[in-house]
Amino acid sequence: MSFAVSDAVSQVLASALDGVSLRQRVIADNIANVDTPGFRASSVDFETQLKAAISDGSFENGVDSIQATTSPTDTPVGANGNNVDLRKETMAAVQSQFQYQILTRAVNDRYNLVKTAAGPF
Repeated sequence: MSFAVSDAVSQVLASALDGVSLRQRVIADNIANVDTPGFRASSVDFETQLKAAISDGSFENGVDSIQATTSPTDTPVGANGNNVDLRKETMAAVQSQFQYQILTRAVNDRYNLVKTAAGPF
């Protein structure tokens, strides 16, 4: 994410956008490899560290201190060694798209609030 992050709310939004973006890329990779023998699907978790940072106020190190983790899923493996569940991945893609839309709306609303507070010059 490449916009200025100057306060805790902006840092949370930036971290969440980064996490959801990574999740979307991982889901796309999973779907692209649905028929690849031996491919193991992955999932992304950024919410755990984000919630912890919000709880203890540990944003002093900036948004880069929140690291999303990617780990293999525990979906059962099929006959070809692949464990991508297309229905699950499709639902995850839709959910992450909604999350991204909500977050971008929040960023836009925040920008408009700051712009309004600054007033005309």
